[in-house]
Amino acid sequence: MKIIKPSFVIEEELDGNKIIKKIEQYGRTCYKSEDRISEESAKRFIQNILKRGHESVIEHEKITVRVVCDRGVSHEIVRHRLASYSQESTRYCNYSNAKFGAELTFILPVFWENEDRKKELELWKKAMENAEKSYFALLEAGAEPQEARSVLPNSLKTEIVMTMNLREWRHFFRLRTSEAAHPQMRQIAQAILFEFRKKVPIIFDDI
Repeated sequence: MKIIKPSFVIEEELDGNKIIKKIEQYGRTCYKSEDRISEESAKRFIQNILKRGHESVIEHEKITVRVVCDRGVSHEIVRHRLASYSQESTRYCNYSNAKFGAELTFILPVFWENEDRKKELELWKKAMENAEKSYFALLEAGAEPQEARSVLPNSLKTEIVMTMNLREWRHFFRLRTSEAAHPQMRQIAQAILFEFRKKVPIIFDDI
């Protein structure tokens, strides 16, 4: 059994300045104001359209991220419908194979990382150990991976590649970084948001 923390990778090299310049070019079609494009005009233009709620313009650009999280979090991610997803399948992945280390990998719950939650953490670890034993016992008894997966818990690690346009990313972050979001969902959403803020000017600064 392996326990890891959630993580993510942006699947493409992001040139944030190039992205906002393209958005300005597309957006100025609405006003036929292409003659006002300058080296520094994109940031100001995008600030203005976001203030006006004219967010359809930023739908022209998208970002793809590979997220390593638990399956419970992935179930929340896929509720965002204006997106494309490719996810690790427990139907077809046989975790007894060498490429998976012949073990199950679980995501450490963020709310049990503190010293004062040791008791809950130990109970969780025992539950994961039991799930792993049951899963491998089912495989040894002749069950197929799609059958044995019935005993796999929400804490099982999964990988999900998600592609959203910039408007939908803004919607995702508004919901998933709020204090009302699930702690584990918020943990990964905040990390992605902070990285987007570094790489893409203006678009995510107000969230």
